[in-house]
Amino acid sequence: MSTMNALTCREPKKLIWEVRNKPVPGNREVVIKIKTVGICGTDIHAWGGNQPFFTYPRVLGHEICGEVIEVGENITQVKAGQQVAVIPYVACQQCPACESGRTNCCEKISVIGVHQDGGFSEYLAVPIDNVLVAEGIDPQAAALIEPFAISAHAVRRAAVEPGDRVLVVGAGPIGLGAAAVAKADGAQVVVADTSGSRREHVVNHLGVEAVDPAAADFDARLRAHFGGSLAQKVIDATGNPRAMNNAVNLIRHGGSIVFVGLFKGDLQFSDPEFHKKETTMMGSRNATPEDFAKVGRLMAEGKLTADMMLTHRYPFSSLAERYESDVINNRELIKGVITF
Repeated sequence: MSTMNALTCREPKKLIWEVRNKPVPGNREVVIKIKTVGICGTDIHAWGGNQPFFTYPRVLGHEICGEVIEVGENITQVKAGQQVAVIPYVACQQCPACESGRTNCCEKISVIGVHQDGGFSEYLAVPIDNVLVAEGIDPQAAALIEPFAISAHAVRRAAVEPGDRVLVVGAGPIGLGAAAVAKADGAQVVVADTSGSRREHVVNHLGVEAVDPAAADFDARLRAHFGGSLAQKVIDATGNPRAMNNAVNLIRHGGSIVFVGLFKGDLQFSDPEFHKKETTMMGSRNATPEDFAKVGRLMAEGKLTADMMLTHRYPFSSLAERYESDVINNRELIKGVITF
């Protein structure tokens, strides 16, 4: 049996190279040769020992693009040589959430690269139901289909329609993706972030307005962008309790809030403010195949591009040696992609 290189997070703050057997496809599986893998906050938190529901050792990486090199028996959906993106959420297909089509919040969900070994390796076996054909898309962009899909799911949860006034709070990868998808859906979008460099990225790479929520004139500037009113819809991608607790103050009467970022703790907000606006408030978790398909289509149409969130590239061959200095401690990093 041939072998491959894999980068394993053996324990917190310890990445080591391992030589493993190259996988063979099991029942309803395909084997892919990895082309690119995005680096997520989950991968950073796992390295630091701060990722909940996580066990070591683990091969990280769940934002994956690769080429199919081998398919299991009776598989006709894909063939060897095709480029695919991985849908990393392996759902049980039996719980009430799955039965209602909400596989993104399966009660027994297992995430490739989190609960089972992922894409920081040269090859990976993936269930056929967890691949999306991504032909004609740049591999660096295809690695970002997963974070864009999380963003697309949040936009879908917000029921964004053409002409809607949407405020996205937080210009990390998911916030950038949400702004880009909402814009592609025809919304008028403003992004709020305290970082000047991230606001500059929003303007230069997404072509939407960006404002500083810490500025004294934030409310006035926000209303000026939205024709004198507040946003109809707020998508909070910060995972910051202060920002999330303030979200009810950022919507107009009859508005809605979607929390796609999360933190460990309790939300607290003014109930009178919540009620008088007849606020709709909801969470958004992961994404469904429908969201992945939408992102793939928008990328093929050129409406979503890698540079909307991608800022750094890393060769897989030297990743272990560079991970702490160039990823963990890189304050300029928004989104990195590993190339093979």
